[in-house]
Amino acid sequence: MHDVIIVGGSFAGLAAAMQLGRARRKVAVLDTGLNRNRYAQSAHNILGHDGTPPGDLLAAARAQVNRYPTVELVNAKALAISGEPDSFLVTTGDEQSLSGRRIILSYGIVDEFPSIPGFAESWGKTVIHCPFCHGYEVAGTRWGLVYSSPMSLHAPALYANWTDDITLFLDGQEIIEEERNKLVKRRVRIIDARLAAIHQTQGLVSAVSTVDGTSVPLEALYAHPRNRPSADLHARLGLEMKDTPTGTMVVVDDMQATSRPGIYAAGDLAMAMHSVTFATSSGSLAAMGALQSMTV
Repeated sequence: MHDVIIVGGSFAGLAAAMQLGRARRKVAVLDTGLNRNRYAQSAHNILGHDGTPPGDLLAAARAQVNRYPTVELVNAKALAISGEPDSFLVTTGDEQSLSGRRIILSYGIVDEFPSIPGFAESWGKTVIHCPFCHGYEVAGTRWGLVYSSPMSLHAPALYANWTDDITLFLDGQEIIEEERNKLVKRRVRIIDARLAAIHQTQGLVSAVSTVDGTSVPLEALYAHPRNRPSADLHARLGLEMKDTPTGTMVVVDDMQATSRPGIYAAGDLAMAMHSVTFATSSGSLAAMGALQSMTV
């Protein structure tokens, strides 16, 4: 019997595992090795590790967690979870069954790339989603933003911290005249037509073209594609969910507890703002919440 079974071994899951390992609790971490930020060349805004490739960070984290004798790293996918607190059962893809007192879900989300040529090839390099994560490296260059929701209309004001050359691609969507006028006053160029292609070489964007033949030279393109949880365990468990601007997330309390007793969630699966720092913080909180629940 494990004290905690963690489903997902990226930053949130490994942070939870380390906390629990240091508390000498028996832990199993199930992971498929498909971390969301594997497309990025470098991870930023991580104190002490700014600019380190995500894969290197995870390799070091796994090695550190693996030193704790009560933590087991398992290369497997969790297919089903049943039971209740103190008697959960997790079934894996290789037909193993693991029993545990508590569950932490940290399997993250998957970005759903649009079918625009060049998008997938450039994702995490120069087609990016967060100026705090990647803006410094392309500061002072020509930026584009693909409209995805009304929240996109507020982004140019934020992007002005890094560049004064911004083009908004409405991609066939319509905005009210009042919002359009606000953007024009900020000297934001607006392209109405739908996107046709992202021109790039080895992930480095050079221009974006639209279906009407317009071509706009760029060095960086911001986009916020829809995302979804990378597994369906939350749905099978009937956990409470809520909408985010780009998808859905598991509802949790201050200690990452979900709507079902004994089950916690952390990382991108349980927050609207996504970063390595936020993920590790939530993983640590989930571990503390699970640990505290076993001592009362």
